Amino acid sequence: MRALSDPASHSDMILLATDTSGKHGSIALAQVQKDALEMLEVVPLAGGTFSAQLVPQISALLAKHGFRKQDIAGFAVASGPGSFTGLRVGLAAIKALAEILKKPIAAVSLLEAVARSANPLRPVLAALDAGREEVYVGEYQAEDAATPLAEGLLTREQFLVKGRGITVATPDRTIVDLARQAGLSVEEISRPTSAAIAQFGWEKIRSGNTVSVEQLDANYIRRSDAEIFSKRSQ
Repeated sequence: MRALSDPASHSDMILLATDTSGKHGSIALAQVQKDALEMLEVVPLAGGTFSAQLVPQISALLAKHGFRKQDIAGFAVASGPGSFTGLRVGLAAIKALAEILKKPIAAVSLLEAVARSANPLRPVLAALDAGREEVYVGEYQAEDAATPLAEGLLTREQFLVKGRGITVATPDRTIVDLARQAGLSVEEISRPTSAAIAQFGWEKIRSGNTVSVEQLDANYIRRSDAEIFSKRSQ
């Protein structure tokens, strides 16, 4: 197979995408046909067992469609925010495969995926329930929904202030209800899966917006409990 950097190779491209950021995850296998992405299959992953499922499911998915891991020409991965354990498992698997195969990686923020799944004609505040009465947010301009103006972790009260005068996009019912009760403009979307990660990741790969194995890191936004407790004990 030709190198991914060769434009002529795009029609040969098999893209593997993973999302292990939440309670449930998924793997997507896609093929580029005449510069358009054709989704071959999305396989769900049950939460809590990503470490046991991920690599065997990838192997089974490739075999089902007649491919080997050597046929993969690029990877797209949900980089967070989300579950610390889930993200570590997903990113470790992609890092290992990309290192072996020497193929590019596109990291896609879940907040970016939320923003780009919403109405792209106006500024969007992507929001995800972070638990603990907190909200992950990312502010995106309509003309460049792939690049956040800012991402962060807010209390619910701070989120309601931040959401004034802008459209809030979220897949989380708790955030929808909270925002609507406060009179905010809300667009409820379906939760992005690895299919969306594949699509947005492919666009990044096509434009050369990739990361190396060494650069790939989880976009946790919130510190882990271990870090928080360590700071408190010092």
